[in-house]
Amino acid sequence: MKKTTTLASAGFLTSGLVGLLWSASLLARDDFITLASTTSTENSGLFNAIIATFTDATGINVRVVAVGTGQAFEIARRGDADSLLVHDTAGEVQFIADGYASERLDVMYNDFVIVGPSDDPADVSSSDNVADALVRIAESESPFASRGDDSGTNRAELRLWKDAGITPQGAWYRELGSGMGPTLNTAAGMNAYSFTDRATWVAFQNPQDLVLLFEGDDALFNQYASVLLSEQQHPHLKHALAAQWHQWLVSEKGQQAIADFNVNGQPLFFPNAQSLSNTQ
Repeated sequence: MKKTTTLASAGFLTSGLVGLLWSASLLARDDFITLASTTSTENSGLFNAIIATFTDATGINVRVVAVGTGQAFEIARRGDADSLLVHDTAGEVQFIADGYASERLDVMYNDFVIVGPSDDPADVSSSDNVADALVRIAESESPFASRGDDSGTNRAELRLWKDAGITPQGAWYRELGSGMGPTLNTAAGMNAYSFTDRATWVAFQNPQDLVLLFEGDDALFNQYASVLLSEQQHPHLKHALAAQWHQWLVSEKGQQAIADFNVNGQPLFFPNAQSLSNTQ
């Protein structure tokens, strides 16, 4: 009888231990946030490099949904993401004004470039500025592959066409509705010009005859920001965990992780100067 009582107690303890371990497992699985971000940050390999560092420091995992910036805004607007990291400053400011977010922080930057066929039929490489480059492409009706997906890159491209006084249209201008990688693949296949962020271009593995033809204009500056979503608009989101990610990105350790990321020795993103000054 005594043994039976002992075994029953042992069984109760074992059951209790299993229950505790199961509860701990559930809690561990809940320590993640969903991040809506751009294809450039994902395709370049940046997140593979920096998320592990963040998780090691905080125990919080980050699950990335990589889409165009316009789609990322829509996902966050629906309350289907805990955090945003995008690159459309005007859109971010409007997103806050509309009540969907409470704060944006400049995290890092790089630039946009124009790539195209090595024989450069529009003579883009001789352009004085990006507006001149786009005028040359339009006037020569050289094939141009555009993302056409309302991404941050696509929004920047359209602003630059507008600034150059051009409405791109006609058979030479192809709006693909695809991410940056697939757009570059199409441009390579049709020997066309394209507008891309530098990070995706450097990481691109299928350039074929495409080469970088124009860079360096101040108008090609490409700012990325973390956006903290509104607790009032979507109280169900993991705001406390998202805030840790948001602040880590601009911390000394987060900025250093971004600075350390490179492809073949070439840095693809640069820590934001304002963020660096805030961590010193």
